[in-house]
Amino acid sequence: MASLLQTFTNVRRDELSRTLVAGLFFFFVLSALMVVRPAREALGMQRGIEAIRWLFFGTLFVTLLVNPIFGWLVSRFKRQVFISTTYLFFATGLLVFYLLLVLSPTHVGQISGQVFYVWFSVFNLFATMLFWALMTDSFTKDQSERLFGAISLGGTLGAIFGPWLASQLAKPYGTASLLLVAAGFLVLATLCTWWMSTLRKSLHSHETTTTSDTQIDSALNNPIGGNAWAGLGAVLRSPFLLGISAYVLILAVVATLLYFTRLQMVAALALDTDTRTETFARIDFYTQVATFILQGFLTSHLIKRFGIAFTMALLPLTVIFGFVGLAVIGSLAALIAAEASFKAVQRGVMRPARETLFTNTAREERYKAKAFIDTFVYRGGDALGAQTEGLLKSLGMGLAGLAWFAVPLAVLWMALGLWLGSSPKHHFLNRRRNEK
Repeated sequence: MASLLQTFTNVRRDELSRTLVAGLFFFFVLSALMVVRPAREALGMQRGIEAIRWLFFGTLFVTLLVNPIFGWLVSRFKRQVFISTTYLFFATGLLVFYLLLVLSPTHVGQISGQVFYVWFSVFNLFATMLFWALMTDSFTKDQSERLFGAISLGGTLGAIFGPWLASQLAKPYGTASLLLVAAGFLVLATLCTWWMSTLRKSLHSHETTTTSDTQIDSALNNPIGGNAWAGLGAVLRSPFLLGISAYVLILAVVATLLYFTRLQMVAALALDTDTRTETFARIDFYTQVATFILQGFLTSHLIKRFGIAFTMALLPLTVIFGFVGLAVIGSLAALIAAEASFKAVQRGVMRPARETLFTNTAREERYKAKAFIDTFVYRGGDALGAQTEGLLKSLGMGLAGLAWFAVPLAVLWMALGLWLGSSPKHHFLNRRRNEK
């Protein structure tokens, strides 16, 4: 079993238990997100597609408000405490919305639906950001290059299991039950953080610890310190973190362009609700299968063989081919292929590679700066992408016009990915020199 895992995922025997628990942790996180996502879409769409464009701005504003609160938690409490507090806070929020749906269903309307849409969008980013921040803080750079692809498999399985579970529970038990199930998954995810800590302590009680191990263990027992807005300051001071911010901003813009293109194309077909649901489900199915294959058999080998720069540039290259294909063919099949390819490479290859970049940053940057980038910057890209798509639509530009905008942006994005992938080592050494 261990030899088979090592062949396909580069997991070593002594890393197997922590890798499996990390994968289980990610499974619970994405199961919680994906089991609730259908409810988010249903409630948010009550006022139409145009309303969603402005909900993106609401999400951006709330994300800005939440960031200093999260930064304060990171500054004052141990890692285990602020991680558990964050996940349990979101679990409590799910319970509050559950009670609202069950005890006062007549008060659940368009306004409360939009509030839930914004709340879930913030919850979605913070939950995944916190997971990856913990991973970059728990594994060395060499381990991250080998293991993050395998760990991501757990999240992909959760992304498959969550929607399936929602489809099984929604009709017999009602939409409200999904929120209760998601809260349970978040509690299980919180328990996994403690399990990982226990495994690490058990491992070092039987082996000789290295300097890296000692630094990681010290992180468990000491607050990071600093102030609530340190994440923003770190991003503004570091060209490397500004580069990551720009990369994430373009990622969010492109993802939003594809998202609204899908909504517009499916809506133009004038399909009934069941057929639309089937179409979206087919896109998600192809995406998850492709993601699972990439994560299980290729990601860790791609990173080790070709390096971070290549894997960071692969997603922009996929976007170029996808939008050119959409402009030339312009069919729903082309859209499904483009979006499935984009999400598969994003989740299966780019995300593990991008998280590896943070293993070369300071602990404060891993949590505070990363939180700012993965939440506020990403949601800023969402808002920018939504308004850009709306502007292009109002100018009467079809898929060809969208391609003329997206392809040059992807070329710039690719160059940025190549620079980021080749610069972490130099950034790390310069930072260490400055600290000395």
